[in-house]
Amino acid sequence: MLTAESALKTFEDFSKLRVLIIGDVMVDAYLFGKVDRISPEAPVPVVAVQDRVNRLGGAANVALNIKSLGAEAILCAAIGPDQKGKEFFEILDQHQLPKHGILQCSDRPTTTKYRIIGNKTQMLRVDEEVTNDLSTKDQKRLWKLIEGILHGEKIDVIIFQDYNKGVITKWLITNTIRLAREKNIPLVVDPKKKNFLAYKHCTLFKPNLKELKEGLDIQFDAGSEVQTAHAMAVLQEKLHADMILLTLSERGVFMRTNVANSNQLHHVPAFMRNIADVSGAGDTVISVASLCLALGQQPKYIAAISNLAGGLVCEEVGVVPVDKNKLLQEVLKLLVNTHA
Repeated sequence: MLTAESALKTFEDFSKLRVLIIGDVMVDAYLFGKVDRISPEAPVPVVAVQDRVNRLGGAANVALNIKSLGAEAILCAAIGPDQKGKEFFEILDQHQLPKHGILQCSDRPTTTKYRIIGNKTQMLRVDEEVTNDLSTKDQKRLWKLIEGILHGEKIDVIIFQDYNKGVITKWLITNTIRLAREKNIPLVVDPKKKNFLAYKHCTLFKPNLKELKEGLDIQFDAGSEVQTAHAMAVLQEKLHADMILLTLSERGVFMRTNVANSNQLHHVPAFMRNIADVSGAGDTVISVASLCLALGQQPKYIAAISNLAGGLVCEEVGVVPVDKNKLLQEVLKLLVNTHA
């Protein structure tokens, strides 16, 4: 049973955890401005820039969520030796996030998503990136950083945050999972299609509905709990994962567990929200789920609390980390004694 006392202790104990996040980081670069005319050169709006903002994106947003929840976040990722890479380090410093797991690669730019916002509406997005896998040399350099951290530092949970930008390779996945299992460190995955079935023997795997269908190359009626449960069972069998956490947007989440040869399925419906922006919700869900998992929470509560967190950040405009105190109050109000 989730009691007020146990919920408070869980949130208090977040501060005892250290999380290693491996994945694709990026700079979310925003240009905010005003639109009051159409260009004479082409039928497009002219945005008069009023402000510029750089934010941490991708796996770095997961690190921000982990930090906002009170835990310590360590990023292992690759960036370029360019101006945006310099700015990325500066933002890490601003948020007091460590840099010793960041690899600079000479043959790729720092992934940057430029969003042009006019009159509070996104007018255009421009992506600057290279999505091919890291070179063999750079994969080995990144692995040395990961291996050094896992051998030399206390790590309570590992997160793979995959955005298909080439940092996470099958070779890196295999080596990291092997070492995590040797050290009995739970490993959580937020996947994309390319490496979908490479995360064998992970602890918790968190696809969304689109990723599940594409990753297994199957179609099913997401409105049918029986068909959804079957697809999750197929995935769990292929991955030998302890838990599958399937996010379904406005329909909430499904958690399927296979512990001690006992299968259980929990459906947690979404709470009604005033949705402003769904950007970054998946980053928040994986962050909260990872911390709850590291603290030994029951699967149904991992699902319920992370589902609640994902909904909360959707009420905010833009990619923002979850507010720990607000989430705790929501847990106390909506979850305590309601999922016994």
